[in-house]
Amino acid sequence: MERVDAVVIGAGVVGLAVGRALARRGLETLVLERETAIGSGISSRNSEVIHAGLYYPQGSLKARLCVRGRAALYAHCESHGVAHRRCGKLVVATDAAQLEGLRRLAERAAANGVDDLRWLERAEAQALEPALRCEAALLSPSTGIVDSHGLMLSLQGDLEHAGGAVALGSAVQALRRDGAGWRLEVASGGETMELAAGRVVNAAGLWAPALAAATEGLAAEHRPAAHFSKGCYFSLTGRSPFQRLIYPLPQDAWLGVHLTLDLAGQARFGPDGQWLNGVDDPARLDYRVDPARAEGFYADVRRYWPGLPDGALQPAYSGVRPKIHGPGEPAPDFRIDGQARHGLPGLVNLLGIESPGLTSCLAIADEVLARLEI
Repeated sequence: MERVDAVVIGAGVVGLAVGRALARRGLETLVLERETAIGSGISSRNSEVIHAGLYYPQGSLKARLCVRGRAALYAHCESHGVAHRRCGKLVVATDAAQLEGLRRLAERAAANGVDDLRWLERAEAQALEPALRCEAALLSPSTGIVDSHGLMLSLQGDLEHAGGAVALGSAVQALRRDGAGWRLEVASGGETMELAAGRVVNAAGLWAPALAAATEGLAAEHRPAAHFSKGCYFSLTGRSPFQRLIYPLPQDAWLGVHLTLDLAGQARFGPDGQWLNGVDDPARLDYRVDPARAEGFYADVRRYWPGLPDGALQPAYSGVRPKIHGPGEPAPDFRIDGQARHGLPGLVNLLGIESPGLTSCLAIADEVLARLEI
């Protein structure tokens, strides 16, 4: 049976960042990915936004790791030649009733250490973005966009340069205690093999709760149920009239149907939100975008862009968030569960790592090392 120092389960952006960090600390590290390509799940089905850290409760992992991760991510992109742009973002109040909520958001952002926000009155916001309708806006200059696939390739390159490796088509079925370490049951190429590791990080995204449930010795309170929330995106036919990202004032944990840009300047809108009740297996997820959902998009977008033409939206893609709470429940913080929480040495479970997971990936990796006491 092969034995390595560390195994990371999942080769999305977070798993690759964690594997890279472990390998750079000198551990023989293997990243196992059930699919035949890196980042084919959550990491390839998002807005590709580098978040500033505006929205999250003060002191939460999401707040701390987003702010820290954003700085690290920009530095990494610059040093590794990963395509990105600090395009900035406007968060808008579309009527006077939202102004107080916009002020509270500015206070929360300041408490999180976001120190470059600017309050813009209507005329100032429209001077920057003439097509915009709003009562006021917050300008976030440090929000940006990134080529998520290019980012993942750079993380994989660093991992391999440090002596680590990625094994594709390798699905972990179960984790069992093995002395001071772990024994993994891995399905690969139609066969099942066993692999031993001193440390294991579950960064399996949509599959992470199921993998936690298949971990020997992990108590029930550390195995949250999986809930899946689908978000669809629509792209704009024709040229975008906006140079920055446009976000409505957030509602609870949902940031609303916002306008984002890709690195070529193409505009897309989304995501909306649809709980996939009754779906408990990520393999059964349906990523098709129903064109009929565009009707709701037109209504939402025209609150801040009344000039959106009829027929200008076309289905683009969808993504599914790995929720660990259900409809009507408050959104929890990131779960980075190490021995201090669950009592099992050498194991870290990453649960509910949705937005701002991409922005936070390098900071999450550092947090995992701390949980493993490396």
